Amino acid sequence: MTFVLLLFPPLLSALLSYLVHPYRVFVARANAWLSLVSLGAALAFAASILAGSEAPTFGPGELLRADGLSALLMVCVAAVATLALLFSTGFGGKSHYDAGQLRRYHIFVNLFIFAMLLAVSANNVGIMWIAVEATTIFSAMVIPLALTKASVEASWKYILISSVGITLAFVGTVLAYFDFVALSGRVDNALNWPVLLSAAPRLDPEVIRLAFVFLLVGFGTKAGIAPMHTWLPDAHSEAPSPLSAMMSGVLLAVALYAITRWKVVADAALGPAFSNQLLLMLGLFSLVVAAFSLVIQRNYKRMLAYSSIEHTGLICIGLGLGPLGIFAAFLHLVCHTMAKSMLFLLSGEVLRRYQSTQMERVSGLLKVMPWTGTLFMVGILAIVGLPPFGLFISEFALIRAGFAAGRPGLMAAVLVLLAVGFVALVRHSNRMLYGAPPQGVAIGDVSRWRMAPLLVSVGVLAALGITLPAPLEALLNEVVKVVAK
Repeated sequence: MTFVLLLFPPLLSALLSYLVHPYRVFVARANAWLSLVSLGAALAFAASILAGSEAPTFGPGELLRADGLSALLMVCVAAVATLALLFSTGFGGKSHYDAGQLRRYHIFVNLFIFAMLLAVSANNVGIMWIAVEATTIFSAMVIPLALTKASVEASWKYILISSVGITLAFVGTVLAYFDFVALSGRVDNALNWPVLLSAAPRLDPEVIRLAFVFLLVGFGTKAGIAPMHTWLPDAHSEAPSPLSAMMSGVLLAVALYAITRWKVVADAALGPAFSNQLLLMLGLFSLVVAAFSLVIQRNYKRMLAYSSIEHTGLICIGLGLGPLGIFAAFLHLVCHTMAKSMLFLLSGEVLRRYQSTQMERVSGLLKVMPWTGTLFMVGILAIVGLPPFGLFISEFALIRAGFAAGRPGLMAAVLVLLAVGFVALVRHSNRMLYGAPPQGVAIGDVSRWRMAPLLVSVGVLAALGITLPAPLEALLNEVVKVVAK
């Protein structure tokens, strides 16, 4: 029943948005309230795991399953979806979107949320692959909500590159499956994670090594890992801000979830050294690309997108550093989810007021929009890893894990690249926050009730920078048990 409460609300919201024609504001409000049901179900799964219950399953052949790793991602996806849909209730006010565009937005955004929730709750590798592919289709329908040459090009680029990536992931999935069938014959639930994992030590090492490379490159394309990241800055900068918040906040995390699941299988077959080396290499390369791309940015939404690539690289490095690194990586994932979704939602408000994504045309933000500017400043301070925010703790834990794993050279390189990104982000954001406002820009903030949900994000980030709540620590330990078997 809890799986129904998790997955049914976004489908119901999409259906409601489709049936109500032309678009009405109450549809957006209903979508936001229904998203709270999914969030409650995700929290219920997390509570069940913390209570020591066996991972619940659902459906024929146990197609759905919720262990500690799934529960953590469910909470992240549902929380950001709720935040984005709450913001979407005022999405059409004084904007250039008409009723038809807003109707399309609410239909496909809710289908996008459903696909992400299905991907992290699927017990079947085939269902997970289909769900990840569906996220591409549904989100690509919303990126060009305002039909411009740039948004259409960004959408097509996203579809083409992501489809190539997901095809490679399909090849890896097929390779692993046929190796399993060759070993065990046709058995029930052969594509389920527990069945595949139990057979992993007996699988052919060369086949699994090749399969994991395909899977890492394939799902890594969706995760924005360099050099497969080229779709991400364009798509995130052109998408409506609530969609950008979900794509950067949790879509990348969903793709990293898929990589993590397959890493567990590969480690059981090959030992962790192979997957760790690949993740460390790609993670470091992502940091290099992101750090120096941040320096030359002139578009604040693209700046936030490259910041996401940087943090994806950090998470990959954490996944390659053993149990301590895995704990730090998923703590970092949680903190990045909250901070980056908040920043993208705020960037939408900045765009609506200044009518430009170019940083040179945005100045005096603290004077023009005091609440928005203050929260944007807090978000930047959080995302660059300053105390007292959670990303400082997660980055410190990741660096400590690197030294504990005997990789001081790698950690030195990471610290240098983080410093480059830090200077670039602070420099760019200072230009936006201070100075004289441009002529013709109205002074005055958006309604404060729209900012209220973002105060929750700030509170979570600050709390995680001061203490690690016992339930979250226990859930992260459950994640480590799943990943570092």
